Amino acid sequence: MAGVRTPRFGEMNLGSVSGAVVGSIGGLFAIGIGPAIVGRNPALLLATPLLGLFSWLICLPTGWLVGGQIGPRLGQKYQSPKVEIIAGGVSGLIPVIVIAAFGWYMAAQQ
Repeated sequence: MAGVRTPRFGEMNLGSVSGAVVGSIGGLFAIGIGPAIVGRNPALLLATPLLGLFSWLICLPTGWLVGGQIGPRLGQKYQSPKVEIIAGGVSGLIPVIVIAAFGWYMAAQQ
């Protein structure tokens, strides 16, 4: 398809920035969401600060990379920077959801 610009891996664009923001904020709390819901105790969100830090260190760059690939492609398809920002942010949720599912699985095993 002529004129279609595919983003380079890791390049900075609106999608990558919004994916990194969503990934980093969600990553701080992702590992604690499952135990907090299973235990019905919101204090469990922050019960494991070291695992939360590791989760943050994983979700931030992964959100940047995934959001930077998906956001610009959808933004160009719909010719809107707003779509690029929203798609990048939603893509930044992917690593957060994966780590939250792992936390949920580990909390359910107890």
